[in-house]
Amino acid sequence: MSAEFDVVVIGAGPGGYVCAIRCAQLGFKTAIIEKRKPSEALV
Repeated sequence: MSAEFDVVVIGAGPGGYVCAIRCAQLGFKTAIIEKRKPSEALV
């Protein structure tokens, strides 16, 4: 599997989350990389 992104955000904490949303709103193809499982990151 291969994918290309304009922006890759490391970490889905408050700053990373906001950064990723804003980049997507501006039209960038955006990905977030988080080391924890999604259920653990939301707690």
